[in-house]
Amino acid sequence: MWTSNKWEDYELIDCSSGERLERWGDRILIRPDPQVIWDTPRRDRRWREADARYQRSGTGGGAWDKRSLPESWQIRYGSLTFNVKPMNFKHTGIFPEQASNWDWAMDRIKNAGRPISVLNLFAYTGAATVAALSAGASVCHVDAAKGMVQWAKENAAASGVADKNVRWIVDDCAKFVEREIRRGHRYDAVIMDPPSYGRGPGGEIWKLETSLAPFVRLCAGVLSDDPLFVLINSYTTGLSASTVSYVAQTALAGRGGRAESRELGLPVTATGLCLPCGASCRMEF
Repeated sequence: MWTSNKWEDYELIDCSSGERLERWGDRILIRPDPQVIWDTPRRDRRWREADARYQRSGTGGGAWDKRSLPESWQIRYGSLTFNVKPMNFKHTGIFPEQASNWDWAMDRIKNAGRPISVLNLFAYTGAATVAALSAGASVCHVDAAKGMVQWAKENAAASGVADKNVRWIVDDCAKFVEREIRRGHRYDAVIMDPPSYGRGPGGEIWKLETSLAPFVRLCAGVLSDDPLFVLINSYTTGLSASTVSYVAQTALAGRGGRAESRELGLPVTATGLCLPCGASCRMEF
């Protein structure tokens, strides 16, 4: 399992009975997590004194029950700064388990010994974009949601990298990659964080189990002749890390890369164990 022990502004304090108790900076949140199927005693008083709790609705969805919470606030990870906002469907804009991937990508970029161009697809609020920019790469950030791209710009500004070599693109990722291939644009590294399920602008259905392999094959056409890495993230329950690795190895066959996949995890302060949080495949060339 890949984890990061460098967080200071985030902590998974405890998890029990389908919920996480988390510290985001100086704010305490309780959020649901379907992976937490155990029922352990909730001894930490912060379970009762949290600043906000996301409550599931019996009819689907849910809402935040806020005692005291600003509209947004900032947290830091090393030199990176992110704007945290409580969103619909429990999210905050940052997936802290991805920190180990940020560290890995930044290390690869810094030690490449050459300029590196990165294509970040399904790029969300831009944590990986900010990390790559901080490491000295040029980045093309692509997401279909205009609001998420704006949030990513705010994170870049907060981290002091808004003036770096970055393109902000609001577009369907597959259609954008197809156009980049036709234009002859190539990238040394590709990062992707595809959703489990979604719909394209023309009503196209995206389902990770059937869409990931052809999408990775498509992205092979946008890799440079001397690629550095491909990073694929998956949060789809039941899709193992090894499956993602197999997709990468077969879709990018002939490029000479080596893929390694593992679960991502968050250390739990109360137990010393790690909470599994999806999987990633890192393919190096």
